Amino acid sequence: SSKIRNMEVQSGDGVAVLEDCIGFSLTKTISKVEEKLKKGVLPDCQDDDIIPRVGNEMGAEVQIRFLKAKLRVMQEDLANIVFECRKKDDENQNLGTRLKDTEEENSRLQRTISLQQSQTEKYKMLSQEANKKTEGLQQEVTALEKVLQ
Repeated sequence: SSKIRNMEVQSGDGVAVLEDCIGFSLTKTISKVEEKLKKGVLPDCQDDDIIPRVGNEMGAEVQIRFLKAKLRVMQEDLANIVFECRKKDDENQNLGTRLKDTEEENSRLQRTISLQQSQTEKYKMLSQEANKKTEGLQQEVTALEKVLQ
């Protein structure tokens, strides 16, 4: 995703050109292909389906226009994909931040729960001691009542 972040879409001769940080240039590649086509040298891979079969009967100028149009469509698709990737990357960063905040809140709440549990245990012990003291005092009161009778 960091590689996608570094990519920028630029425009050259009315054609959107994607250039990344490595220095790859579609403009240079297109120029080389155009030069080969003008010299009559066809690209190495003639069995691919970039140009339809009818394209072989087209002139070099028409093939170049066709390839540029196809390139524009592919570059628009690529720009859309890069945009979507950036959007997903931003969403992932936001979710990561939310997760971190939630984990910090969870940790804080766990500490609060632990503190409250220890306080609850402390008050239970004090309550039990008070109950024992109350029972002892109750027995004393009962014994004193018997003595008074």
